[in-house]
Amino acid sequence: MSAAPLFAVVGHPNKGKSSIVSTLAQDDSVRIAPEAGTTVACRRYPMKLDGRVQYTLIDTPGFQRARRALAWMRERETTAAEHRAVVEAFVEAHRGTGRFDDECELLAPVLEGAGILYVVDGSIPYGPEYEAEMEILRWTGEPSMALINPIGSGDYIAAWRSALEQYFKIVRVFDALTAPFEKRLELLRAFGQLRETWRAPLEEAVRALEDERGRVHSRVARAIAEMLVDMLTSSATRRLDVGANASFYESALEREYEDRLRQREREGRRAVERVFGHHRIERREGEVELLDQDLFSSEHWYFWGLNRRQLVATGAAGGAVVGGAVDVGVGGTSLLLGTLLGATVGGATAWWSSGRLARARVLNLPLGGRLLRCGPTRDVNFPYVVLGRALYHHLRIAGRTHANREALALGQESEGEVSGMESWVERLPDDRRKALERSFRSLRRGESAGGAIEELTAQLEPILAEADA
Repeated sequence: MSAAPLFAVVGHPNKGKSSIVSTLAQDDSVRIAPEAGTTVACRRYPMKLDGRVQYTLIDTPGFQRARRALAWMRERETTAAEHRAVVEAFVEAHRGTGRFDDECELLAPVLEGAGILYVVDGSIPYGPEYEAEMEILRWTGEPSMALINPIGSGDYIAAWRSALEQYFKIVRVFDALTAPFEKRLELLRAFGQLRETWRAPLEEAVRALEDERGRVHSRVARAIAEMLVDMLTSSATRRLDVGANASFYESALEREYEDRLRQREREGRRAVERVFGHHRIERREGEVELLDQDLFSSEHWYFWGLNRRQLVATGAAGGAVVGGAVDVGVGGTSLLLGTLLGATVGGATAWWSSGRLARARVLNLPLGGRLLRCGPTRDVNFPYVVLGRALYHHLRIAGRTHANREALALGQESEGEVSGMESWVERLPDDRRKALERSFRSLRRGESAGGAIEELTAQLEPILAEADA
């Protein structure tokens, strides 16, 4: 079996080297900061799957005195055949002297056989000061390619490409912050062209990453299924003292119940983020945001759940019980989202708004005493709202690179970024939608939660895979 390829990510300070490493290693522990000089020593980041290293990336300091270093080398240059020896002599002469510490540090892994990934910022103009860096790297004789990482808003990619192609066999544009999964795989395949012995292990790494992506969808599907089942079967209870007035405690118990559902949704999101290897995401939450706004907001309930026609059809098909005994309040009358009354003999439906997800009810205990309970919800629309929000969160996380350290501000997207999500149910094939409703209906009837988790996991896997394609 071939050894795992090793790549040194090198270049000028503050050009996105650490971001490249973080994205390709799928490691959010890589330190990234806007100020130059964050990386002062080489650090290796192996990309592992199932305990096996697929390839290793080395984050290196930036060149600091490349022109002076090249001048030293040229003073000792004889023939092209001796270029590598001159670079080795440079490192040997200056290591630990304090004069060229960064150059010695970044050249060491290259001289040990690491492939070179030279990173530049395509949003700033090309300048001749970079030529000394590229010339030194060429003197090492190691296989190399250049990555144009556009950090800012400027566009100087064409000029950079023209210059880089004079020094590097392969030049690619790669935005470390936004590169989709397929773009990352394409880049790995390009790495395989640098050295013949790397081609097979990198093709194997691509296949392993593709297989892992499928397993990720399975784990995310289960995390969402567990969240759904927990939220659909959750309740809050309070034992009532003898003679206590139940109505005095109803509002507090309903708030406790809703807070419990909100907390479970947050836990579900964190579980999905961990599946994708994001362990340090900062989530910005606020009242003005779409997805992190209150779970029970009537506007967002309407956005993520079933629309009026779908809710009527689902309620009628499910044989919802007539009257207010089945509590399906959805928080707002202006959007006609209230308790769905069951299908009558003529198939007619009506709406009744309670303004609550589930009302607190008093239960008589078998051995005496009373219990005030809120939940589980019997709301037909609630699981679709939760699932719609979960699918959107999944898409944001699935497309997020590990170099992206901005706060996850769900709800501040443009209209185009979220267009179509409100109709996600419409895009589901009939058989999948009916299967989901059967699972939700069985949970509303209090049937096995364990079986529902398995069913929902199987139903969600293809939905997640297709959404992420």
